[in-house]
Amino acid sequence: MRALNTFGIVIVLGLLSAQAAAFNAAAQTSPAQSQPAKQVEVAPVSAASLSNAKAFAAKGKLDQALSELETLSRVQPEEKGVERLRGIVLYQKEMLPEALLAFARAVEQDSTDHESMEMQGITLYRLGRPDEAIPLLEKADTEVTGANADPKYVLGLCYTDAKRYDDARRAFAAQFGFQPDSAEAYLAAARLFLRRDFADEARRFAQKAVEINPSLPLTHQLLGEIALAKADLPLAVKELETERKLNPMNGEMYDRLGDAYVRNGQFEEARQALNKAILLEPNATGPYILLGEALVNLNEPIQALHYLNRAVTMDPGNYVTHTVLGQAYRAMGQVSEANREYKLAVAIQHKGDPKPPQSKE
Repeated sequence: MRALNTFGIVIVLGLLSAQAAAFNAAAQTSPAQSQPAKQVEVAPVSAASLSNAKAFAAKGKLDQALSELETLSRVQPEEKGVERLRGIVLYQKEMLPEALLAFARAVEQDSTDHESMEMQGITLYRLGRPDEAIPLLEKADTEVTGANADPKYVLGLCYTDAKRYDDARRAFAAQFGFQPDSAEAYLAAARLFLRRDFADEARRFAQKAVEINPSLPLTHQLLGEIALAKADLPLAVKELETERKLNPMNGEMYDRLGDAYVRNGQFEEARQALNKAILLEPNATGPYILLGEALVNLNEPIQALHYLNRAVTMDPGNYVTHTVLGQAYRAMGQVSEANREYKLAVAIQHKGDPKPPQSKE
């Protein structure tokens, strides 16, 4: 048996004292009078222990909370809420198989415990078992959750992995409060599909959003991003230019459009787009790097250095910045500076690579 902590010892001593008092009282009363006295003592101790475990968990003292729950689990029948709290604590400790067992026990003890049911589903999803998670998340009351994860969103991810794309759209629509067949619902689903590398479905759903509402902002931007990912540069430029007409103050769109222009060899157009991106999104490094690359290709390396050095200040660990800096220095004829930047870029890029084994002489 595990050693009890201080709080557990106090509880046990209290129980022993209470039992001794009840035994002495029983010597002076009839058996019918002594029975209720024994039943009264257990419930307050269980409530106190669970309350203490909740207090530990709320303060982030997860091991102490588990210790309290372990003590409490020895009291039979086990108090309602013990396994749910154990599951939540284990989930927070990233002990997912153990958390899954605790949530399953909680649901087995109380079939109306929807919080444990949905956490069981969320845990199954995180364990790579979306098909098993779906019925639990569908059945659970999804208005409240205990682990800062929205079950509607997780249900949508499960549907996505199960290739139930329209069900995923409806779940994501519920997450954002959209009508399930609206252009917004199709756009939300398309963006979340792309985030999980379902590019073909993302494009199909984004195109459906355009059919429903051709003027919906961000739809053409998403189609442009998908085209960029597939290296279809003319289509990327077309979609992003369409987005610019619909949403001309979107800094992220100018960043993507500048990227498409640079890749397509349209360096002057890239300069104009990326200047707008920097004005609208001054804290994003991407536009500074892309603008530096465009300026190098426009034979303006001195100007390129200004933007690239700013990018280095913002993010010194980006190897792409140092690579383009090397190009700028080379264009200026500063070979040693160029080589320094190239070496630095290679060192950053391969920083995490395993070292080759050293030869024994």
